[in-house]
Amino acid sequence: MIFVCVGSRDYQFNRLIKEIDNLVLSGSIEDSVFAQIGASTYIPVHLEYKRFTNKEEFEKYIEESSIIITHGGTGSIISALKKKKKVIVVPRQKKFKEHIDDHQFQIANVLVNQNHVLMVDDITKLGDTIKFCINHFIPTEYKNYGEIFNIIEDFIERS
Repeated sequence: MIFVCVGSRDYQFNRLIKEIDNLVLSGSIEDSVFAQIGASTYIPVHLEYKRFTNKEEFEKYIEESSIIITHGGTGSIISALKKKKKVIVVPRQKKFKEHIDDHQFQIANVLVNQNHVLMVDDITKLGDTIKFCINHFIPTEYKNYGEIFNIIEDFIERS
């Protein structure tokens, strides 16, 4: 199963949810998919979804999934890494009004450079990234959970 999570903030992430829905429709994604769509206004037609999940549901979906596709929120990423899951991060982008800035790129880039996650910044590459993740990606084990918070603090200090 693939679990897609976009967080619980008041920002839409229609771009990601639409692409996942299209990939399921086209058959590019063959696994079952469950999405937590948050404040997105696009409602998926070809996959199961829920706007928000409670903590127990969220943990259950992570546990049952082989791949987690997530926004660049630290909570979602760290939860998946702690469970040793393959993670694809799709950072929210300011230009699409998905967030107030592009800090999720900075977080994702550090984790990509350390081979903990894959990142998709061009949504048209998501299908290929999912296939690569299934067939080839072997992430390095993530043990330094405090590092992500150092990245955030550095970003805030520079802003």
